[in-house]
Amino acid sequence: MSQITEPTAQLAAVNAFTQDELGWAPWLEPLDEAALTDRHWAGLVDASRAKSSYFMLLAHDPDVLGARTRADKDIFYNPNGGLPRAERELSATATSRHNGCIFCASVHSRFASTHSKRRDDVQRLLDDGTGTDLGERWNAVTAAAVALTDTPTAFGDGEIARLRAAGLDDFEITDVISTAAFFNWANRLMLSLGEPVPAAKAA
Repeated sequence: MSQITEPTAQLAAVNAFTQDELGWAPWLEPLDEAALTDRHWAGLVDASRAKSSYFMLLAHDPDVLGARTRADKDIFYNPNGGLPRAERELSATATSRHNGCIFCASVHSRFASTHSKRRDDVQRLLDDGTGTDLGERWNAVTAAAVALTDTPTAFGDGEIARLRAAGLDDFEITDVISTAAFFNWANRLMLSLGEPVPAAKAA
């Protein structure tokens, strides 16, 4: 059975949103790589994820982890049309910023910067919050992500109309919804299971 550990003393060192690489320390004991069965490896999907304490913690339920990871990959990496990768990452970043998930925001802000070449704008989103002006297309994506994060059932016609006015088609709007919805769940899971730490202090 997993053991609950004391929260690390390092959390105060990571108290601001950043594009820097961070570590993540779990509050429960992850699986040891030596204990993984074929079912666990299938759940991880990518063998390299056995080096991540987060994924090794989720591997306690390998079937759910496998479904989670395949959904993640399809939402963010599917190249068959839809929203450009930079804006998928923007939606995830805005959701994570609004939810207060420093670790997820760091990961996806780096991807947003890499794919958009708009690092300064992404940093303003982290520094100033989701109300900062990023240009209407990015503003519409961010506003939709925030609306879905606040109250999913209140998201609707107004947000979709704004996305369409900003030039997004239905397939792209679906990607905004998918990325925000996925990270509404992923942020809450990560926030409840551990905490961000400086990269060198990761478990």
